[in-house]
Amino acid sequence: MDDVDGRLEASTGDESNMHEYDSIQEPYVGMIFESEEAAKIFYDNYARQRGFFTRVLSSHKSELDGLLISRGLGCRGYFDNQTEVQLQKQEKQRESCSAMIHLRRDKTGRWVIKKFVSDHNHPLVLQLEESCRRLDEEKDKKIQELTAELRVKKRLSASYREQLVAFMKEVEDHNYHISMKVQATLDNLKKLDAKAYELLHGR
Repeated sequence: MDDVDGRLEASTGDESNMHEYDSIQEPYVGMIFESEEAAKIFYDNYARQRGFFTRVLSSHKSELDGLLISRGLGCRGYFDNQTEVQLQKQEKQRESCSAMIHLRRDKTGRWVIKKFVSDHNHPLVLQLEESCRRLDEEKDKKIQELTAELRVKKRLSASYREQLVAFMKEVEDHNYHISMKVQATLDNLKKLDAKAYELLHGR
């Protein structure tokens, strides 16, 4: 890679240079590449970082020498495990997605980005992964909250059960004492009845 006049350039002479190219950086109008292939590799890497795949939108050749003079590269959506209906819907989104770059070869043979559109009309893979990650985090948080609430309710339930058992024991003890007092009273009444009978009959 060479930095010429503040513009990034890619070289087709060394395959390793392509991997060193800053694919995370967004394309911009005026960005220069040494070849059409270098530009395509850059846009593919950029798309991979953003979470979409590319396709060729247009190609134009010179009427004089038949050489390629311009190329349009755009988004062709993303791939996922989907139903046929979802795939058909996504295909329509791909066709109408305006995300693209338009390249043109200059007089020196280098390729320059003349137009760049970054916006997509559909979610990107990375956006979907982020949404799924957030949903998983929310789900885990909710599970933790419910688990903690369940533990509290179990402790309360155990406490209530202990209190109920203690109350029932107190009731049983109270009933036993009452029964004993009633029995003692009945026994005393019987004794009094017996003494009264003896007094009345002179025995």
